[in-house]
Amino acid sequence: MPFSISLILATAVSVGILFLSTISSAAPTLGVRRPFNRIYAFGDSFTDTGNSRAGEGPAGFGHLSSFPYGMTYFKRPTNRYSDGRLTIDFVAQSMNLPFLPPYLSLRSTNGSNGTATDSYGVNFAVSGATVIKHAFFAENNLTLDMTPQSLETELGWFEKYLETLGTNRKVSLFKDSLFWIGEIGVNDYAYTVGSTVSSDTIRELSISTYTRFLETLLNKGVRHMVVQGHPATGCLTLAMSLAAEDDRDYLGCVQSVNNQSYTHNLALQYKLTQLRIKYPNATIVYADYWNAYREVIKNPSKYGISEKFKACCGTGEPYNFQVFETCGSATATACKDPSRYINWDGVHLTEGMYKVMADMFLGGSFTRPKFSYLLNKKLKGL
Repeated sequence: MPFSISLILATAVSVGILFLSTISSAAPTLGVRRPFNRIYAFGDSFTDTGNSRAGEGPAGFGHLSSFPYGMTYFKRPTNRYSDGRLTIDFVAQSMNLPFLPPYLSLRSTNGSNGTATDSYGVNFAVSGATVIKHAFFAENNLTLDMTPQSLETELGWFEKYLETLGTNRKVSLFKDSLFWIGEIGVNDYAYTVGSTVSSDTIRELSISTYTRFLETLLNKGVRHMVVQGHPATGCLTLAMSLAAEDDRDYLGCVQSVNNQSYTHNLALQYKLTQLRIKYPNATIVYADYWNAYREVIKNPSKYGISEKFKACCGTGEPYNFQVFETCGSATATACKDPSRYINWDGVHLTEGMYKVMADMFLGGSFTRPKFSYLLNKKLKGL
């Protein structure tokens, strides 16, 4: 049962402990205190709330503007790669904030005719994005990378956004906002499958580029940051359908792919440790996507899950997934109850799974330090 946000905040101030629960409505509740006034998000399709449109995003997944995307919560496609809300949506709701508008929908942004406003933050995440610049993939003839956007693009959008703000607004932005860096970098590995570019090369380039991105934000004065690691990508339907059947770990996931994500996350956590030392005034929380995802695989029924590997929306056996007939295409169909599935379309997750992840990050034990620690420091003005 959800707790009262105001009661939780009062408790946090008095005893230094805070547990957030998700709020059922997208609209903020008037009169309820917010731990953060705004959220700024970055990432790829796991976090993108509308910067991509049909025909864009990851190769083979170009139908996000078509039903049944959005069938569960919004009852229509919203250019989110899911049947409903994403983790970032649940994060916003838990803070008593409305859903974050995608950057490209903002009014007067780049001369666009968007109607969204940035009163409560902005989402810069874009589907198909990589950490490494697109030019690297083009130079190496890695044609799977059809998305020109990268983390550099998102940072550029953020810089352009900052130019529209006054000085006082900028100071308040860095002091009072939560910066949520959603998962990004899985595409960098995926786009090199079958090439001569090694995983070691991708990891080194990705981690160094990612670290520079984080330092750019921290040098601007960001005080409160959550950084998501990579999920257990070897448990995604796409990996399961393409890998050899003898390439499995004890959970039934693709061992080689999971090892890749695990190694990447270790390198990322090492860099975050260094950044915490270099920027002692900032609170940097690592969201352990890899272990949170694996926890659900280990105990699916505990989280209301009955199907661990099969996609809810798609076609074909044994995983209801075909690379060229993905969700939203004419031959694909959706399951009746997406909340019982982890995977939505072969790569992306269901709203139910995204909610489980959000709960694990916000109120569980899958962040280091705990998210409550970050909130308590914010409430104390630290």
